[in-house]
Amino acid sequence: MVKRSLQASLPGIQKAKKAFALKGWTQENLAGEVDLKTRQPIWRFLTGQPVERQVFLNLCAVLDLDWRDVAVDPPADSARLDGNGHSTAFELDALVQQVRSRRYNKIQDQCGILQLLDISRPVSIDDIYVDVNILEEIASQQWSAIEDLKSLGPEAFDRFGLGTVDQKQIPGTRAVETYPKLRVLGRPGVGKTTFLQYLAIQCNRGEFAANQVPVFIALKDFAEESRVSGEYSLLSYIRQEWLTSGIVDPSVIETLAQAGRVLLLLDGMDEVLNHESTGVLREMRRFADKYHKNRFVVTCRTAAQKLRLRGFTDVEIAPFTHDQINAFAQKWFVAFSKTTAQAGKAESLHFMQKLELPENWQFRQLIATPLFLHLACWVFHGQAKFPTKRTEFYKQGLDLLLGKWDEARGVERDDVYRDFLLPQKLKLLSQIAATSFERGQYFFEQRVLEQYIGDYMRTLTDVPIEPEALQLESEAALKAIEAQHGLLVERARGVFSFSYLAFQEYFTARNIVASYNLEAFEQALGGLVSHITDPHWREIFLLTTAMLRSADSLMQLMKQQIDALVAKDPYLQEFLTWASQESQTTPSPPKVAAGRAFYLALARTPYVASQFVLANTLDQGMFLDAALDDLLLECALEDSQEFAYTHACGDALNNILVMVLDAGFQKSLQQLKEKLPSPNQNQHQFQTWWRLHHTVWIEQLTTTIADYRHTHHHWTFSPEQQQTLQRYYDANQLLLDCLRSNSEITATIRQEIEATLLLPQKELEEREWE
Repeated sequence: MVKRSLQASLPGIQKAKKAFALKGWTQENLAGEVDLKTRQPIWRFLTGQPVERQVFLNLCAVLDLDWRDVAVDPPADSARLDGNGHSTAFELDALVQQVRSRRYNKIQDQCGILQLLDISRPVSIDDIYVDVNILEEIASQQWSAIEDLKSLGPEAFDRFGLGTVDQKQIPGTRAVETYPKLRVLGRPGVGKTTFLQYLAIQCNRGEFAANQVPVFIALKDFAEESRVSGEYSLLSYIRQEWLTSGIVDPSVIETLAQAGRVLLLLDGMDEVLNHESTGVLREMRRFADKYHKNRFVVTCRTAAQKLRLRGFTDVEIAPFTHDQINAFAQKWFVAFSKTTAQAGKAESLHFMQKLELPENWQFRQLIATPLFLHLACWVFHGQAKFPTKRTEFYKQGLDLLLGKWDEARGVERDDVYRDFLLPQKLKLLSQIAATSFERGQYFFEQRVLEQYIGDYMRTLTDVPIEPEALQLESEAALKAIEAQHGLLVERARGVFSFSYLAFQEYFTARNIVASYNLEAFEQALGGLVSHITDPHWREIFLLTTAMLRSADSLMQLMKQQIDALVAKDPYLQEFLTWASQESQTTPSPPKVAAGRAFYLALARTPYVASQFVLANTLDQGMFLDAALDDLLLECALEDSQEFAYTHACGDALNNILVMVLDAGFQKSLQQLKEKLPSPNQNQHQFQTWWRLHHTVWIEQLTTTIADYRHTHHHWTFSPEQQQTLQRYYDANQLLLDCLRSNSEITATIRQEIEATLLLPQKELEEREWE
């Protein structure tokens, strides 16, 4: 049985001390080199006392000593080869430790440092890395009918094919432990390379796959080196790489590979150029077959998964969960805080709080990948808020996906698009987005998408293209867009969509703005305004408003379209006239438009606070009034004989009395409150009061509110009129949101539209004459 500890002989101690002196280190330095927390094992080693075997081997390797020449009575099984000419387990353990100690600093430098986009200094992987989760089912390999996908809402749309909350996920390291041959798929920027770097660092430290040597290879570098040498050989490539660490024996890597002592991490199958991919894939398959005992992890973009590897299990990196986003943000802000770690944590908390706000739901959808989460943190770090113009954030994200991400990592792609320039790519994607969005399509069959691309390709040349050639070009372009940019993704077999709904909306708005700038005024903005009552187009309006050099024309067209919704219904016009008149008679009136919005909502649905959002947007004080009315009227009008309910009405009156400024109104409410039964009365007394006084009390309260708040109304709307009013109300809210966005609108237009919100047609015409 192999001894668990070793100790240095007297000659060995002398050799060790001499080698230690030549290094010029302190004992603390040596302890750090072998990842020891204290220098006590160093002292024991140099004084000839027993030391844990693995530590002894590591120390000898770091000091460039053969441990057999240092140890007292090396174990009998420590010979280089056993009787069959193979290395023993003990010998292999020693060789693994020796190679890892020689390669330690190289691996740390190669994989332990990250260079994040737009960050001027490198950052340690320990400071920023968050464990990834793995999906064992690949959505694009599943069969789904396109009809089954059309019912998905915006949130489900963005999550589909990315792993829902209830889909089984496992930690990335567990997947590597479970599957000895693993291919990790994922979109651009999901953290595939960083995951491999993390595995290499963990193995290098002995915290993962402790009996193996980590080998990290960027396949694009291997392909380039193979092109120069004329030989596709992973074994030769590793030998050459190890020479830089002083490992000159060419048999070392083969000895370890034969014994299954290598953790081979191959990054970026999709980054190998087409004309080199055959040679690279053939060598990967050959190596995996010949040295099958080792552990293999290969990364590849999901769209390039058709490059198969026999015997490998495909999995996909899952989007970040809320907890992972929180953990990443905390690490990010601590790492890049200009002051203290505590300040960084406070900033990350502020980031998460802002992220949870309803108006930032688009950001929550996008930042489920490390690339976009880093971009969001970077933008927030500079401004202490998310950008008011989401279009700027989307543009930065698209710049990354359309080239900057590959460019920053030195990745060269095949020219599959022929001579497509960046503006042409943007125009193609904009046309696809606008055409499909106009038709209400979020998912499209591959053949339909290829037709869109083929139609655009015809516009790029005056030379007719043969149908078969055009089909091949369209298919190749689609594959390139999916693999290189990740903007169009295969959600299920043969079913595509934009990777995020936000990008489809952005490109749609971009197409509208481009058409408008080319003087296609009526077709561009007029077509958009025709969707004023469609809630699916809300984000398109907001994005288009933000992107236009001047949004005056769009605001005016929206206002005209909204007013036309109710212009031909005399009863609704009468209702708007009443709301306008009531808003002018309110004591201490707020903004006139806010008053109109308040009465319009109160007359329709006095108990639903959400209907008062428009009034709240125009004037914050109006929302408080509406909420008080809602609470008071609900308490008074509810047909209930429960004592607790009546007591709740009394509490509501107490709250309202504190805020009422009108002395007469306050006195009337106080008198009504005093008429309510005392909380100390028993059930019989309460029921007696209810039977004798409840009806009169309700009438008095209703009259008081009508006298002082001018909310007396008897409007009855048909179901069609209710629907029209709801569309009219929502459209006005959208118009106001566009006005209040960070967009280019002249002050005159802004003031005129706000002043004429919710006016009846007669008053609008009178203002025109004025």
